[in-house]
Formats: sequence, structure tokens, C-alpha cells
Amino acid sequence: MKITGRADAFAAKPDPKIRAVLLYGPDSGLIRERLNVMTKAVAGGVDDPFRVSEFSADVLNDDPARLGDEASALAFTGGRRVVRIRDAGDTVAGVFESFLTENVGDSLVIVTAGELTPRSKLRVAFEESDNGAALACYADDSEALDAVVRSTLKAAGLQITPDALGWLADRLGGDRELSRRELEKLILYMGADTKKSGGTVSEEDVLACIGDTAALSLDDLTYALGDGDQATLQRVFGRLTAEGTSPVSILTAVARHFMRLHETRGRMNEGKSADAAAAMLRPPVFFKLKSRFNAQANRWNEALLTRSLDILMEAEMAAKSTDIPTEAAVERALLQLAQVGRSAGRR
Repeated sequence: MKITGRADAFAAKPDPKIRAVLLYGPDSGLIRERLNVMTKAVAGGVDDPFRVSEFSADVLNDDPARLGDEASALAFTGGRRVVRIRDAGDTVAGVFESFLTENVGDSLVIVTAGELTPRSKLRVAFEESDNGAALACYADDSEALDAVVRSTLKAAGLQITPDALGWLADRLGGDRELSRRELEKLILYMGADTKKSGGTVSEEDVLACIGDTAALSLDDLTYALGDGDQATLQRVFGRLTAEGTSPVSILTAVARHFMRLHETRGRMNEGKSADAAAAMLRPPVFFKLKSRFNAQANRWNEALLTRSLDILMEAEMAAKSTDIPTEAAVERALLQLAQVGRSAGRR
């Protein structure tokens, strides 16, 4: 079974008919979050040695029967057990295919893996089984990230202004776990400042609290693209991916930048200056980058911006639905954009 919608809801309350779940994708933080949420939903926690077992998938290469033994084991304290198997790949696909066919034991088996292509034998085994489920864990899109921010802050008794939410959406989302950590820092900061803010997070609060090293790196990349600076683009892209930033989240940040340029250019075509048009954006352009943003809005016309957004959309589809490695698909699209940026500078 392929879970394509309400994945977080499924993780919070797994279907009891499902015997094994595959969590895969580039967002390792989201994989860990869903792994722990499902474990708690079934076993009541992640630390109970009687109800939670965990081992590497490499073990199954030498001892395939280990999977059935673990799934059939009974908890001394009662209740359903969870068997967590990490770092799986196609080398153990046959083991899981047999397990899903034989329907052994009552435990919930949760398998984690990295990025898997649509043709991956492991992924196909789970997607085509009535007893198994596959959940893709990609970087949060803007809608999902907005929901994560709002729900996390709401649980702490906080609200957030639209501008502050927009600023966060531009800088979080590459890794769900890292996003949670940044939000925890914000909640702690607001706890010391609730009298001033009245329980509402403002853009000033976010700027004062959230670490923006990664944000600056993403800004370096997106603005290098807008300038047609291919050398800087490749250097920053390499640094971000080496640090574990999801290529899909980079693509999302770039698309957001070019959509804002497109919106600004549309207002300029109605007679507004670049400065006046950009001032209408929400969230506003970061003050240190205003002059550079306005320069790009002047250089790029609507036709080039539309072409760039098409390139980004095609790259996202290729990254999520083809056998092309995600990093390669995204880098190729960014290099295409840099070429478009160079032509924008020559017009």
C-alpha cells in the first residue's frame, strides 16, 4: 500500500491491519519523527525493552529468519510489540517480500531507508502488499510547514503573525527534526518574553531568536541564481548538500524566491517601481537583501521568470517520480536556471 495523503495522521494512528511500514526519503528528520510517533502509538513509548526491538537491516542478510522471530515474539508485559529495522535497502527486499506474504506474528515492523527510486525492489514490495505500507518522507512543502509551525506554537499557547510565519517558511523545512529544534528555541525565547509579545510571535521575535546560518546559505544560493553566478551556485549547493540539506528543500526555497520575483515583476508591469512592488510582498524582503532583490526584479522579465518556474516544477517532478538521483536532478535544474540568469543580465 502506498500512503500518499495524511501521512502524519497515519503515523499517529497506524492501521491495525498493516503489519509492516517502510519509511523512506531524503528527510531523515521526518523519518525519525514518524518512526517515533508510530512506535509510541503502538508500544506506548520508544524505550521499553520488552515492547521495542531495534537492529540494522544488515543482520537480515546473514539471518533472514530473525525478522519472523522478532515479529512473533510476545512482550512479557503484554501489548503489541514494535520491531524497528534501520538502514534497509534492496539487498533485503526479498526478506520483506516473504514476510509480508507469510503474515507472521502480531508485531508492527517499521523499516527505515534513505531515498528509493520508484523501481526499488524494497519500495515495490511494500507498495504492492496489502499488509504493508510505504510512506515517503520528503521535505515539508509550504503548506505542511505552516501546519507544523502553527500546531507546535499552538501547543505552547502561542500564535504567530502572517509575516513571521512567512519568514519561517522561507528558512525552515529542509529537515523536520531541525525545524522542530528551531521552533523549540523560539518557544523558549517567547517564554521569557510573553508579557512583551502578548503570546503572539512577531517577525522581530523570529529574527531575534532563530539561527539563520542555513538561511543565509540558502539566500546565497537563490541570489546567486538570480545573478546568473554559476560558480557561487555550485559552491553553495555543494556545501548545503554536504551538510545534509535536502536537495528538494533547496528546490522549494529557490521556487519561492522566483515566485516572489514573478509577483514583483507583475506589479512593475502595472507601473510600480521595483522598490514599491517589492515592498508589497509578504513576508517582506530581508532588509539586507532589498537592493539585490530589486536589481533582480529589474533584470528578469516575466517570460524568463515563467520559464524558470517551469524548470523548477519539472525538476521537482523528476526528483520525486523518476530513477534520476534527486541531487543530480536538482543540480541540473539549478545550472539551467543560472544560464537563464546570465541571459537575463545580457538583455
